Amino acid sequence: MRNSLSIIILGFLVISCGTQKNSQTVIAKPTMPQVSTTKPELPVHKPKIEHEGGVDFFKENIADVTKNDNTASYGSIVSANPVGYKVVKTFFPAVGQNFRQKYIILHYTALDDDKSVNVLTQQSVSAHYLVNDLGDNEIYQLVDENKRAYHAGISAWRKDIMLNDTSIGIEIVNAGYKTDSSGMKIFPEYSEAQIKKVAALVKDLANRYMVAPTNVLGHSDIAPTRKQDPGPKFPWKKLYDDYQVGMWYDEAAKQNFYDTAVLDDYALQMTVPSFVFKIQTALRDFGYGINPNGVYDDATKKTVEAFQYHFRPQNYSGMIDAETWAILQALNLKYPNK
Repeated sequence: MRNSLSIIILGFLVISCGTQKNSQTVIAKPTMPQVSTTKPELPVHKPKIEHEGGVDFFKENIADVTKNDNTASYGSIVSANPVGYKVVKTFFPAVGQNFRQKYIILHYTALDDDKSVNVLTQQSVSAHYLVNDLGDNEIYQLVDENKRAYHAGISAWRKDIMLNDTSIGIEIVNAGYKTDSSGMKIFPEYSEAQIKKVAALVKDLANRYMVAPTNVLGHSDIAPTRKQDPGPKFPWKKLYDDYQVGMWYDEAAKQNFYDTAVLDDYALQMTVPSFVFKIQTALRDFGYGINPNGVYDDATKKTVEAFQYHFRPQNYSGMIDAETWAILQALNLKYPNK
């Protein structure tokens, strides 16, 4: 009896111990993350970096103008130089970028060649390029295209303001206007050699930076109440016709608007504030920084004068006659402000 009881107790102990052993929790050891040594794939199209004088350059644009994409990296590349580390351009350039250079602004210096160089290089005003009047084949570069030059001042066009930030400035040596006894502004001509230089330069810049035709402007366009340059003698139509640069209206559209203006007794409408407001609104819609108020005030007159310098140089009185009104409407039709 005593032996049987011992065997039974021993059996219970064996079973109990075996059960406890089998129910122990197994804790998994942590695994170290795997570090990939494979570099990301290179972009499908990667422009070649060229090296000149210890500086890296891209000389190829990678933009797709059909998609309104001006991503590109034409020009010198400025890179960081952190101590102890190497900056590489293996994956340069990223697609998400665009140009600083959105506008091309034309000016005259109102000075001779020597004074123009001195003022634009030694004083607080500057431009990226200066076109002399010496009849040679030289164009002076004064500021890196990637840097801001101080040429536009307080300025506006369409949705942009302070255009120094987004423009390339071109100064042209020209004496500027004088005022005759009647108060009329008289502007000097530009030489043919200068116009050829300017046209070639603007075309190169517009092509490289894909500058829209509506963004090739005069200083008077972006600051009409205080500037007159490059004035009515600058041949905007020639640049448009011969070099496909900048804006110009379609003659047929202008004529249609002109015929309508004459039929509607345009002269009488000019005395109506609501019609003046309509003209001011059309100027603003085209791009000029004007606030419509229905009053043909000094700001309106100067804005119309600036418009005429560019698009109706035969008459820059500042009064918007039927032909000027027709030209403005034709331009708004051709170049809508989106």
